Amino acid sequence: MIIAHLALGYALVVIFAQALSVSLAMRKCRKRDAPLAPPPDAPPVSVVQPLCGIEPFSEETLKAVFALDYPAYELLFCLARADDPVKPLVRRAMASHPTRPARLLIGDERPSANPKLNNIVKGWKAARHDWIVVVDSNVLTPRDYLQRLAASWRADAGIVCAPPIGSAPASMAAELECAFLNTYQARWQYAGEACGFGFAQGKSMLWRRDILERAGGIERLGDEIAEDAAATKLVHRAGLKAYLVEGPFEQPLGRRSWSDVWSRQLRWARLRRATFPLIFIPEIFSSGLFAILAACLAAPALGWPATVCGSAAALVWYGSEAVLAYVAGWRFSRWMPLAFALRDAALPLLWLQAWTSNRVEWRGHAMSVADGSLSGQAPHPQDALIARLPSSH
Repeated sequence: MIIAHLALGYALVVIFAQALSVSLAMRKCRKRDAPLAPPPDAPPVSVVQPLCGIEPFSEETLKAVFALDYPAYELLFCLARADDPVKPLVRRAMASHPTRPARLLIGDERPSANPKLNNIVKGWKAARHDWIVVVDSNVLTPRDYLQRLAASWRADAGIVCAPPIGSAPASMAAELECAFLNTYQARWQYAGEACGFGFAQGKSMLWRRDILERAGGIERLGDEIAEDAAATKLVHRAGLKAYLVEGPFEQPLGRRSWSDVWSRQLRWARLRRATFPLIFIPEIFSSGLFAILAACLAAPALGWPATVCGSAAALVWYGSEAVLAYVAGWRFSRWMPLAFALRDAALPLLWLQAWTSNRVEWRGHAMSVADGSLSGQAPHPQDALIARLPSSH
């Protein structure tokens, strides 16, 4: 009976934490009824976008970034290689929008071991405006993208970001990635911000130039293996906060393979373990699998059948996520319950594997999370990137 009562206590605590995180995230993730109009005094913005290779939705995302409903913004597209296959698409998009200030910057400056950051540096230095947005090429920017980022800026803000929300999956593995990105990772990031633990997210970042320049410049984001982890620590050292946008933005996924999803989630787990170990440790308890098993073990303490207790725990756990997806307008299909279960079965294995090695695969290149070094044998980090579709981060 002691085990049953301990299991009951554990189940109640983690289920309450699950429901609380959903409630906190829901406050800033409600589906918007209408686009946000830009303010009359909207400052000009430089949009820096690193690109590498052609993605399934490259044409759609390029078209969207040219169609922003904002009075004054410039586009700076960054390529590391002149022979990148996405280059013709960018050229055509620029030619189709001759009135939009846009430049294509090509070069392979390497101030860090992070190829993505290296690609961004030239865009940051070429930006004409004091407000700079760095956005990944696979984000589907809505028309009010810039004003929504700006609307979340506060007097004590050092950066405003937005986690990616998976959409348009074309395989069961992509459905699983939606289950990871949306009602799990985005939910916990929004819940953390609501509790005063704001973390930057590299998918979309709004900076005020002087904040980063005072800290040593864009190159300081190479202090950590992941630029968003470096941004978080830099902002916190400056006594500022990282805020999240109200209503994050879509990342259309298309087809994903099981191995791609696993390697991506394992990479992120090892990055979190390396950069924020004390916060990563309790992630093991975020799996609904343990809550359901604990509820089953608690059955004798409640005098109910184990199947009833387990089913009730599963209903609350996954039902709350379904409510969040509905309120936020995120992906939810008939496959989502299965995707939730697969995700929660994978979470303990990802957590354990995150501790077993410092090695990660980043777009076809081996890196070490211990020191941020490139450990692969490829003579040029970008060679492997061109050969593969960019990942979701």
